Amino acid sequence: MPLNIFLWLSERRSVFNFVKSNGLARKLASRFVAGETVDSAVQAAKVLNKDGTMVSLDLLGESVSSREETEAARDEVLEILDAITNEGVDGNVSVKLTQLGLDIDRQLCLDNMGQILTRATELDTFVRIDMESTEYTERTMEIFRDLYGEFGTITGLVIQCYLRRSANDIEELIKLGARVRLCKGAYAEPADLAFQDMEEIRQSFIQLMTRLLQDGNYPAIATHDDSLVDWALQHVKENNISKDKFEFQMLYGVRRDLQQKLRGLGYNVRVYIPFGSNWYPYLMRRMAERSSNVGFMVRSLMKEMFSRK
Repeated sequence: MPLNIFLWLSERRSVFNFVKSNGLARKLASRFVAGETVDSAVQAAKVLNKDGTMVSLDLLGESVSSREETEAARDEVLEILDAITNEGVDGNVSVKLTQLGLDIDRQLCLDNMGQILTRATELDTFVRIDMESTEYTERTMEIFRDLYGEFGTITGLVIQCYLRRSANDIEELIKLGARVRLCKGAYAEPADLAFQDMEEIRQSFIQLMTRLLQDGNYPAIATHDDSLVDWALQHVKENNISKDKFEFQMLYGVRRDLQQKLRGLGYNVRVYIPFGSNWYPYLMRRMAERSSNVGFMVRSLMKEMFSRK
């Protein structure tokens, strides 16, 4: 099955409504999603913290359609920030601007983010703004510029290396002194906006990672790709870059072996922990990224089928 079919499925609300009530689908999702509540995410975070792994908690959901939904999402993010502090979790928070009103009203989004970043400042923690599809890239950059001007390094941004514009965005963010999380990207984008060939994407990742490791402010290298991790390890060794100047980031339930290896070598590792009821689109994008994730799903399905006989 072509992996892009999972990107298509991630956008099908009718399929989401069908699988959401399916127990097996929820069981499969548990590999990549830490439950549906703040408490379940905090408990998953504590387990990872015990092994020396930092976390970033992310409330799943995007493109909400009402002010009430954005306010509910904002309040839940505020709850997450409080829980991290109250429970002593070594972690921070990631948010999506469409979940906080970007599609409804720009000022609404800014107001919601302002409340979130004010609380983060009070609690001395950090909030990362995720990057979504190219429909939102420039608007996300604009919102980030406004927020960074007021709140500074309490907030940071994600840049997707497969976008052709990302080299210019990286240079701007380096000049600002902003904290950047670099990833490949997980949306289906047209060839005029994004590299399509995996080797081109890897080369872009290496180019942008080099700039961030050289001049960035504590960049986050977000990849599960062995070749990119090996390149990073070699580069920091050859250039005497201290291990406390950056961190590796990976997704919950993905490449746990690599997470352990990097921790054992003394590198900072942070795991991105998604949670919430809107887990289906996220799960489909994880399927689209790696054939091994599809394999995990197939093996789980087979195990479930045979256990019923």
